[in-house]
Amino acid sequence: MRILIIGGGIGGLTAALSLRAAGFTEITVAESVAEIRPLGVGINLLPHAVRELTELGLARHLDERARATAELAYHNRFGSLIWSEPRGLAAGYRWPQYSIHRGELQMLLLREVEASGVRVLTGRELTGFGTSEAEFADGSTLAFDLLVGADGIRSTVRGRLYPDEGPPPWNGLVLWRGTTHAAPFLTGRSMIMAGDGERKFVAYPIKDGDPPLINWIAERPVAGQAADRGDWNRRVPAEEVLSHFAEWRFDWLDVPGLIAGASAIYEYPMVDRDPLPRWTHGRVTLLGDAAHAMYPVGSNGASQAILDARVLAFHLAGTDDIDQALAAYEHDRRPPTTALCLANRELGPEVVMKLAHERAPDGFTDIERILPRAELAAIAAGYKRKAGFDPELLNQRPSYTCSTNR
Repeated sequence: MRILIIGGGIGGLTAALSLRAAGFTEITVAESVAEIRPLGVGINLLPHAVRELTELGLARHLDERARATAELAYHNRFGSLIWSEPRGLAAGYRWPQYSIHRGELQMLLLREVEASGVRVLTGRELTGFGTSEAEFADGSTLAFDLLVGADGIRSTVRGRLYPDEGPPPWNGLVLWRGTTHAAPFLTGRSMIMAGDGERKFVAYPIKDGDPPLINWIAERPVAGQAADRGDWNRRVPAEEVLSHFAEWRFDWLDVPGLIAGASAIYEYPMVDRDPLPRWTHGRVTLLGDAAHAMYPVGSNGASQAILDARVLAFHLAGTDDIDQALAAYEHDRRPPTTALCLANRELGPEVVMKLAHERAPDGFTDIERILPRAELAAIAAGYKRKAGFDPELLNQRPSYTCSTNR
């Protein structure tokens, strides 16, 4: 079977690696850029995604390149603790949770994909496709038995399947992202979020060093229309961000210092995609952000793309009937990612910061008085179940690893 994957991001490369590990040999990845480079900032890999990468043989590489997250902590605008919980191995998972530079993960996957014998073509901008052939802007064509659209939130494949959809909807929030070498905070392996109901600041280490490299995200609402919607490459000066977080100095974290120390800051309007009624049209299907782009809430974007890739390979390896495999893939993945997309629009587990601000806008001395621990625990556990990384369920779930001779 000739499998053509459009997009050489994390989802597309993981799909290629998973399909190759399952025994498929005729796999091509077509990427629109002329050269795949390590772009972006930090991301999180939740234990269910780390399990899949571990079963692809990448555990040692991840441990060498990433930081294992030990704690997730939510705070209010004044730095007071709302809720904290262990993460990864400390939370009882059989696999860690990692924080890593997105570009470093992408390049690791690219090296593994190329070493496996999968063909990776760059400079191939998709312009159209039929039932068995894809066309590119350079005039070339590629035949396929299965085409997988893994080409991101502004997917050309999705656009061809849903030509009237329009641009990604924007919710009025803007994210600023950067990385800064700075002193460690809290446990040294903590991921923190602090918010006041509108503004939010996130920080976590992604690389060892003296001092370590800290990834951070600042978020706030803006008026008017978002320029360059969906473009991660728009740079802004630190002063533009600092004006909104100048007073956010806690005894354990200097937020303005992190912002001011960044080598580059990128702006991105918070956009997602409305859930689709179907991903698969004949021998064409979608994967990752092309299928279910969601708000960066709960650290699920890259993790869900990795799960898509593994489940797709699992079902394709389990039957000679491509249509049956694609139906099983969509059955397993579309409903939970639809639910997750909608949950993220309601802030997911991060809603605890909004609730704390609404109930105690001037701060609190005892979180139990305004947000009982049982309520906080229920919010956290409910999101884990919805996102597929409840510890007990994940630890007991059968593996997606399989093989076939194709």
